[in-house]
Amino acid sequence: MIISQTPYRISFFGGGTDYPKWFREYGGAVLSTAINKYCYISVRHLPPFFEHKHRIVYSQIESVRELDEIKHPSVRECLKFMGAPDGLEIHHDGDLPARSGIGSSSSFTVGLLNALHALQGRMISKMDLSKLAIDIEQNKIGEAVGSQDQIAAAFGGLNKVTFHPDDSFTVEPVIMTSERIIEFNRKLMLFFTGFSRTAAVVAQSKIENFDKKKRQLMMMRAFVDEGLAVMQNPRRNLDELGTLLHEGWRLKRELSEKVTSNDIDQIYQAGLDAGATGGKLIGAGAGGFMLFYVPLEKQDAVRERLKHLIEVNFQFDFQGSRISLYDPNFGRSLPADEKVYALSRWQPQVLAH
Repeated sequence: MIISQTPYRISFFGGGTDYPKWFREYGGAVLSTAINKYCYISVRHLPPFFEHKHRIVYSQIESVRELDEIKHPSVRECLKFMGAPDGLEIHHDGDLPARSGIGSSSSFTVGLLNALHALQGRMISKMDLSKLAIDIEQNKIGEAVGSQDQIAAAFGGLNKVTFHPDDSFTVEPVIMTSERIIEFNRKLMLFFTGFSRTAAVVAQSKIENFDKKKRQLMMMRAFVDEGLAVMQNPRRNLDELGTLLHEGWRLKRELSEKVTSNDIDQIYQAGLDAGATGGKLIGAGAGGFMLFYVPLEKQDAVRERLKHLIEVNFQFDFQGSRISLYDPNFGRSLPADEKVYALSRWQPQVLAH
């Protein structure tokens, strides 16, 4: 059995410029962080006692004989790409709900690809894992998704990611003192709005407006460098980030009428009225999680004002997708000679305990 653990992400600035339609012409960049809320994917060889060959368990349960019968698009296309000569059982568990703007779909794809490579006895670099997940989602599945979520899930950390017109990208960690990172983290508050949505629907509406929204996207791209300057300059007050987030949210709302709603706007205004200096809706828009930047002395007031919402406490994740359990022969029927080898290989570890 293989279990991968892959973080979700929060994007601060630059969202929208990570779509190929935009960065292939103008370039793009985002400033984002992975967080310690995870997608867990377990993969094991399915014992040969069932009528079905593959079993996939997520919000639904699929038991199929052929890969083309699989309804889950990421599972189907990942297995097609990787090859699945043996029967497999795949389980998904997540710390946060799907369709909520924290990159859950890409974390799923990244985690599944990582686990499938491990099952085949291979390691894959974070760069290759990012590129493969982007290819699966954008080209094999054909979803209207950007390229930042896959990178954040694979790499982890607080990073500036720059997208180049030739489809390449660079990942630069944000260098800050540990005290400054902790201060930044502590001033962020995350609330679940209770509204879920399909990101591709909102994203497609924004993509269709790109030619009309060049000014907004150029400014959102500029906020990446300004936000990075605030973070990395110890003479700058981190509270400036609240104002930047507020201005970025105002620009994001102009990208498409589907980005926000009256209910979302009321939640955001309530946070501001209680003391937040800025914030944004995470992800494509229309629902999911609302992020606020709140001075420490105002956080109790914001928490009280938004007590009807679920608050999610989080910390930054700096590891990215990893394999948390590796037992490649679990559930697999081995020939006699391989059984002897497997026992002799693992016996010293058992005796050592």
